[in-house]
Amino acid sequence: MTDLNKVMLIGRLTRDPEVKEFSNGGKVANIGFAVHNRRKNRDSGEWEEVPVWVNLKAFNRKTGRQLADLAANHLHKGNRVYVEGHLALEEWTGKEDGLKKSRMMIYVDEIGFLGGGRPADGKGKAGTGAAADGGIEEEAFED
Repeated sequence: MTDLNKVMLIGRLTRDPEVKEFSNGGKVANIGFAVHNRRKNRDSGEWEEVPVWVNLKAFNRKTGRQLADLAANHLHKGNRVYVEGHLALEEWTGKEDGLKKSRMMIYVDEIGFLGGGRPADGKGKAGTGAAADGGIEEEAFED
């Protein structure tokens, strides 16, 4: 059996995307994202939503989608979006302490607009056609 590395989320941006440019002309958009898990409170017995904070990275590709530009131009804090991606472990050495550090990230492969903004091609999924391709119904966009 082969491995599978796929993440699908629907949630909201927690901040505007922050775009960084590389010396080779590439770009990455760092995106703060939140989804909610529901759980029953042990004390009250009531259901509550617990936020899960996730960090996403959307890249411009040499051939293919320009997801960093798309995120920078059309996504803003509070937008509700559908994201498909894959997990990636980022590792580095701390500048101050020299210790090895790591964090789990989600690298974005697809973005579906569910409201609060309009993608460049006017369709539900960034550059890939209607949102129904991914099984998500497109909501009305706000102008």
